Amino acid sequence: MSNFNSPALSQQILALAPDAILFADREGIIRLWNQGAERIFGCSAEEAVGQSLDLIIPEKLRARHWEGYHKTMATGETRYGTEMLAVPAMHQNGSRLSTEFSIVLLSDDDGKPFGVAAIMRDITERRQQEKELRDRLAELEAGKEG
Repeated sequence: MSNFNSPALSQQILALAPDAILFADREGIIRLWNQGAERIFGCSAEEAVGQSLDLIIPEKLRARHWEGYHKTMATGETRYGTEMLAVPAMHQNGSRLSTEFSIVLLSDDDGKPFGVAAIMRDITERRQQEKELRDRLAELEAGKEG
């Protein structure tokens, strides 16, 4: 592949990226789901595309998520434009994941939002290691005081 601006190159990067790359429309319906998303969340593209983002949002966080999502779709504004977000997510088997992600708000020619793309990474193992280190440090500190 010698054409570095070809759609085929973009498609290959999107398809093969180890991070989850997904797109949800104005209503929060998943329209794009790459191999990284399949690996992280345990759902094939066939299972995920056409489903609500509730597929990966833990139930207790859904109300807050949808409040912000609908506000963003209505206003075209998000406070998360360049920030990495750290939020819990859910694997297909129901287990909880720790994720970091960035979003891209996509707008039509009139500037009206038509959806959000997200690039997500599973940081569950790193978060667990950090917790273990904090717990160990607390044990050591408690031992010094006794």
